[in-house]
Amino acid sequence: MNVLCVGDVVGEPGRDLLKNLLPDLKKEYSLDLAVVNAENAAGGSGLTPRLAEELFRSGCDVLTMGDHIWDRPDLQEYLDQHPNLLRPANFPPKTPGRGWGIYEAPSGKKVGIVNLIGRVFMRFQVDCPFRTLETIVEEIRKQTSLIIVDIHAEATSEKNALGIFADGKVSAVFGTHTHVQTADEQIRPQGTAYITDLGMTGPHDSVIGQNKEKIIKRFLTCMPARFEVARGDPRLHGAVIGIDDHTGRATSIVRIQRAAE
Repeated sequence: MNVLCVGDVVGEPGRDLLKNLLPDLKKEYSLDLAVVNAENAAGGSGLTPRLAEELFRSGCDVLTMGDHIWDRPDLQEYLDQHPNLLRPANFPPKTPGRGWGIYEAPSGKKVGIVNLIGRVFMRFQVDCPFRTLETIVEEIRKQTSLIIVDIHAEATSEKNALGIFADGKVSAVFGTHTHVQTADEQIRPQGTAYITDLGMTGPHDSVIGQNKEKIIKRFLTCMPARFEVARGDPRLHGAVIGIDDHTGRATSIVRIQRAAE
């Protein structure tokens, strides 16, 4: 099985690029599933039901989220109705939506997808992502050994530690949130593919997707400034992960960067 994991989609430039590139990527890598972090898809902050539907029509199979999950209030009801949209699983009980799911690829193979959020330098007080993952893995393994985890976190140390902790328990762990792709893709000793951060799908002539002039002015003056999604040099960042259908162990991880054609 081949799974495409796409880093944080930022605004209209990111959505348009994903829509244009995803069909060819599916053919090039013989993809079975596309897992996309969409928490910045709506104007660089959050996601709306309309844009979630747009991303699904573009070919995304499962959308994951992060700390901007509540930026668009109209998403709350949508979360409860659409199992292919995940919010972090380690949010408190009775939070709208779900944090993990089991999805069937066209081949008939089942894949468990888990969305987690980190605790270091993040704004939410949440349950331990490590213990949460351990509990969820026990449930998913009743149906499939193919499991992919999105850890949406600020600290590289927290993501790295979770990748080591999960080695042999899941097929892949990828990090999101920082919008800067890391060059540490690897397969851990017990068969888990890992990368600290997938990067960003959106305008790279920017400061992590935002208008660079406004961000620099804010740094120089310490005055508040309204963020604005940049437009220039859109690129798609992510990774394609190969997984053995029978063992659930990763067989490959290929980091990808694609510019607009």
